[in-house]
Amino acid sequence: MKRLGKKGFTLVEIMIVVAIIALLAAIAIPNLLRARHNANESAAIATLRTISTAEESYRAVQNPNTYGTLAQLAAAVPPYIDATLATGTKQGYTFIMTGAPAANTYTCTATPQTVGTTGTRIFTVDQTGVIMDVGAGLPIT
Repeated sequence: MKRLGKKGFTLVEIMIVVAIIALLAAIAIPNLLRARHNANESAAIATLRTISTAEESYRAVQNPNTYGTLAQLAAAVPPYIDATLATGTKQGYTFIMTGAPAANTYTCTATPQTVGTTGTRIFTVDQTGVIMDVGAGLPIT
């Protein structure tokens, strides 16, 4: 068949290109979601380190011999944590403080807001400063 000066793509050519793009998307999207999941878990661990440091600083400076709640850590002048964390949520995780304010103990637990999507593991830190993976029962290094 002769093409009479018409330029363009045939339907078959366009369908092949669409199929290739769909195949690439099917490969790339799960990897993107997994990277986001891992980033949220890493951010939760880093946030627990921040909370642990803030608790020790608060205890030493603001209110000797007593740990603070997340609201107290954010309300201190200068604040030890940011206002977003004071609400108890940050980057796909919920942070719950128990035991504070208490003279010698506190525990902060980080739980994913949507298990399997924003994170899978649950982490905790206490007055010892050791961050633990609750499910595995192992410290995070």
